[in-house]
Amino acid sequence: MQLRREHPSWGAPKIREKLRRRHDDIQTPAISTVHAVLARHGLVRHGRRRRYKAQGTRLSRPLQPNDLWCADYKGEFMLADRRYCYPLTISDFSSRYLLGCEALDTTKEAFAFPVFQRVFVQFGLPKAIRTDNGVPFASAHALFGLSKLAVWWLRLGIEIERIKPGHPQQNGRHERMHLTLKKEATKPAARNLLQQQARFDDFLDCYNHERPHQALDMRHPGERYRASPRPYRGLDELSYPFHDRTITVTHCGRICMGRRKINLSVALAGQNVGVKQVADRIWLVSFMNYDLGFFDDEACRLEPGSNPFEAKWTSHGIVDTRAAHAEARSKASGLTPPR
Repeated sequence: MQLRREHPSWGAPKIREKLRRRHDDIQTPAISTVHAVLARHGLVRHGRRRRYKAQGTRLSRPLQPNDLWCADYKGEFMLADRRYCYPLTISDFSSRYLLGCEALDTTKEAFAFPVFQRVFVQFGLPKAIRTDNGVPFASAHALFGLSKLAVWWLRLGIEIERIKPGHPQQNGRHERMHLTLKKEATKPAARNLLQQQARFDDFLDCYNHERPHQALDMRHPGERYRASPRPYRGLDELSYPFHDRTITVTHCGRICMGRRKINLSVALAGQNVGVKQVADRIWLVSFMNYDLGFFDDEACRLEPGSNPFEAKWTSHGIVDTRAAHAEARSKASGLTPPR
């Protein structure tokens, strides 16, 4: 840091070389690590390398349908055939409308995708989805805790909102619905998944269109809910015209530049990311309008920046974090973001 302050124009490679010459008795850190330390102390515009730790995001209290959906798995229970059922539930925060209740035999994300896709096709897309930090909504060992399901939501323009670990009350409306679901549709449990799904379907219809809700002035959720004006149309191809190149992440979560192989995250497998050289021997990696971090041509290891995926909310509702992040990035580089 002292070298940087003494020589503001020096980048990480020069500082690393100077350190190597001064302290040849200790192992010299990688260029990207030096760059990350400088960033940590505000001497460059990128963030520091850190291991992701789930802390939750700021939570909203929107008043309009489809501003926020809530999703979770109700606690598993055993059916009469000795198999376990894991109900995946999705509800609208404002109207309390139950959008989906699917009887699954696992929490693996491959089985969650078609459930959400079916709900998106039927009701459109929300502005944000609130979940806990568990599988398949998040991944404790992935970059920024992203899962493939969360990446898909981001691609669809859906913001991520996560409760603080160990605080289920932050998703209290959804948890209260689970209590009603447990009393009315799981005791006693059905014989198998198909029969249990039939019970869930009956419960969903009654809950939305017949059962008066005290918090809704004894109206039922179906009288408050309206489908989203944002239809589901699938995904467009991602491109990065303002980066040096567009690279598709491999199935094992890497990007390849010649002989360089940089680990990102399996959650991003199959997604296009942008790579741009931002300093001597240092490249920036971006996904959509989010900066993931940077790497150098020596260590070929991504140094993550600050978490760009946390949903930001104000008293006026949700903020487009993609635009906000792009604007902040452009201000730091002295450029005006494209509109």
